[in-house]
Amino acid sequence: MALTQRDVRNRISAVGNIQKITRAMEMVAAARLRRAEQRIEHLRPYAEAIRRMTRQAADAAGQVPNLPILAEHESVSTVGLLVVAGDRGLAGAFNSQVVRAGAAAGREHEHEGHRAVYFASGRRPASSLRFRGLDVAESFTGFTDRPAYADARRIAGRLMAAYIDSDVDRVEIFYNGYISPVSQVVRRETLLPLQQASIMEDDSEEDGDHSQGASRGGSSGSGSGGSGGSAGSARGGERKAIPEYEPGPEEILRRLVPDYVEISIFRALLESTASEHGARMTAMRNASENAGELIEDLTLQMNRARQAEITQEILEVVAGAEGLG
Repeated sequence: MALTQRDVRNRISAVGNIQKITRAMEMVAAARLRRAEQRIEHLRPYAEAIRRMTRQAADAAGQVPNLPILAEHESVSTVGLLVVAGDRGLAGAFNSQVVRAGAAAGREHEHEGHRAVYFASGRRPASSLRFRGLDVAESFTGFTDRPAYADARRIAGRLMAAYIDSDVDRVEIFYNGYISPVSQVVRRETLLPLQQASIMEDDSEEDGDHSQGASRGGSSGSGSGGSGGSAGSARGGERKAIPEYEPGPEEILRRLVPDYVEISIFRALLESTASEHGARMTAMRNASENAGELIEDLTLQMNRARQAEITQEILEVVAGAEGLG
């Protein structure tokens, strides 16, 4: 049945109201995105420094100290997968793409004979994983719009306790890495054990110097109780400082690993928050543009219906006049 002018006018009004909402949500997401970008910019150098110091201390220690948090389990039977996303939707594929990545990794581990246990940060990943029938050991919600370091510490404490208690033998994290408001990439990192962590695979300037014959070393940094002495090693006219750790690299490593896990999770939370705001801003902008196009189509449809109605009235008047004549 064809729509009347009144029906089309009502639809135009409804779509217009939706467009106002999507524009408001776009503006809110843009404002929150700017603050999230600033937090990431401030955190990234510190996070990279912690990861670099942990890697260098592990290199200097040689064999990782025999501590529960640092001990590599003899075999891997259970893998803990932390999936980081948001509490709310209306953000395009932001939530679904990281959930798909986590579920795919779980299937890979199960194919290898390992059991996958999921930890979810955000209501959306928790509900999506449970809907898929996957085992969600614990979920953390209520802070995805503006995560605090205390939230990362709580998640890290739960994961480290699960690793120390041998509830899991490996810990991986999945989150949306922020590149730009229109571009986010799903990242997969290994947090524990330290011997298999993603930071141990990163190349640094020290590694490059080592390949040229210089010694690999690290900086103990403030807060770790380290003080560096330097000795020179010449190779090709270049000299490199060799740090001396006080206390030893084993003690520094024991103190750094919990900080490394916490700061890695906090960085993932901030990256995910910025990605969510960027994805929502883009999705709401597209929705507003689609609403505008729909309003134009409905307006054209209403004008055509009005024109047809006027034409019909004119024909009826002419026919009546001819009948009277």
